[in-house]
Amino acid sequence: MSVLEETRIKILSAAEQLQYKAVQRKPAVKAAQLKDYKIGLVTFCSEQFESEDPYYLSIRMQIEKEFNQLGLHITRTIRWVNHESYESLSGLDGLIVIGKFEFDPYNLFFNRIQNVVFVDYSPDEDRFDSVVVDFNKVTTTALDHLIGLGYTRIGLISSRDFINRFGSDSGIDSIDQRQSSFEAYMKQKNLYRPEHVHIGSDFSMSTGYQLMKAAVEKGNLPEAFLIGSDPMAIAAGRALKEAGLKVPKDVALVGIDDIEMAAYMDPPLTTIKIYTEQMGQTAVKMLLERIEGREVPLKVVLPSKLIIRNSCGAERKLKSTGSA
Repeated sequence: MSVLEETRIKILSAAEQLQYKAVQRKPAVKAAQLKDYKIGLVTFCSEQFESEDPYYLSIRMQIEKEFNQLGLHITRTIRWVNHESYESLSGLDGLIVIGKFEFDPYNLFFNRIQNVVFVDYSPDEDRFDSVVVDFNKVTTTALDHLIGLGYTRIGLISSRDFINRFGSDSGIDSIDQRQSSFEAYMKQKNLYRPEHVHIGSDFSMSTGYQLMKAAVEKGNLPEAFLIGSDPMAIAAGRALKEAGLKVPKDVALVGIDDIEMAAYMDPPLTTIKIYTEQMGQTAVKMLLERIEGREVPLKVVLPSKLIIRNSCGAERKLKSTGSA
């Protein structure tokens, strides 16, 4: 300490009397050392699925972009569809996991990785960092908007949730937060009608198309649909058009994601924007913080935003009520 000797002695004496112990911090990792770290990226989907649903593609590409800008690179990309074994995690210093995964907590290969960040899922807040979206808020925002426009008969087209078991081709099937939030919200408003809920096995365009086609054939369509993803919504719009129904005149639509294609749908799709690029950026930042010594796990919940376009009928509704 750069102080007078007399002052230094007094400080040390006081510290001894108070039984003070200096906090031992991990030494900061220098930028040059980071290049020696081996980083793995786990994603559940295939390249083909990413091309059909750019939600996870956008997250992955942003993660890769962030590492490239830092002069770093991803050592290994592991796709769950290839059923990679736990040995594929061998030698990694850090791991970013995109999507919903269950890992064996007792597996030695996984346990050896001290720095793990989950994106779009938070399996253990006490152990792992995570970056997630509040889909309960996403759902209520969309429904608030539709009900605010005067719709009361609202349906849902969405998907079940699936948690992949790493190292196998199995997983856990469960109710997605969009579905559970929709049911809770509509029941609270005394507007829930189970016949207007159509749930598939994934959030793909083909599933959205088939579910809307089935809803049309069933008849008695609701006035509006909340749809679990933009690709599903775009395909659902196609099914309505083939049936001779117009959006939003006959059926209003609201999607979730705000992918680039949503703005070019006919009519343009009203949707809830999910900040996928920021999810990727945040994941990289959190991983580097853990490598550099942060020990307390963090959970970051990113916001979402309502993007109003023509598919919800907002313009038509406002004109009919004479609002500005």
